[in-house]
Amino acid sequence: MIINEEEYIYRIDGNIFHCALDVTMYFVGGKWKAVILWYLRNKTYRFGSLKRQIPDITEKMLSLQLKALVEDGLVSREQFEEVPKRVEYSLTEFGNSLIPMLNEIAKWGRNFAEKNGTLERKGD
Repeated sequence: MIINEEEYIYRIDGNIFHCALDVTMYFVGGKWKAVILWYLRNKTYRFGSLKRQIPDITEKMLSLQLKALVEDGLVSREQFEEVPKRVEYSLTEFGNSLIPMLNEIAKWGRNFAEKNGTLERKGD
């Protein structure tokens, strides 16, 4: 980024970011991260229940994205020592800090979809 005609970068944990949006997109970019965070915004989910909310994501991709979100500190993973083993995912405080931004992105998407498309029941 250019500030007063000088080039600056953000350096975070060895990663270089060229602007503030670059930082944000590192955490929520890609096809699935923001969608996963969206579903976790109001509820704790087990893996299978979260997968049912996002039917187009593969189990492998959901697993990879959850792992990345946990590593980034946006999602917590709690494992219960039960038989069968139970694991639950929820937003951390850091993850919750993204919700106002995700609400605005969803609002924009809803407005665009309502003006340019139709709301249909899947399979109809």
